Amino acid sequence: MVVGPFLAGVAVAATALAGRYGIQAWQAFKSRPPRPKIKKFYEGGFQPTMTKREAALILGIRENVPAEKVKEAHRKVMVANHPDAGGSHFLASKINEAKDVMLGKTKGGGSLF
Repeated sequence: MVVGPFLAGVAVAATALAGRYGIQAWQAFKSRPPRPKIKKFYEGGFQPTMTKREAALILGIRENVPAEKVKEAHRKVMVANHPDAGGSHFLASKINEAKDVMLGKTKGGGSLF
């Protein structure tokens, strides 16, 4: 006879503790800083004369990589942004300029745009 109310009390206490833990976990989950779900890209426009840092950002590589890695990165970015495939002529010229800067073939004139 005494066992029934005792078990009911234990069940209520366990439910209250579980509810309290769930509320605390939910509040901790909501208060955490949001994480970006996609890769963060470089925000900002182009500089008047392209630097090696900017060229590396455009191609998605480090500033001190071998020439073959620069050519490989240029090809990957160019395939995605080629004007014949619906890409922009401006971006294509900047990608080509970035490759030239990374390979040390700059003419000093910048892009045509």
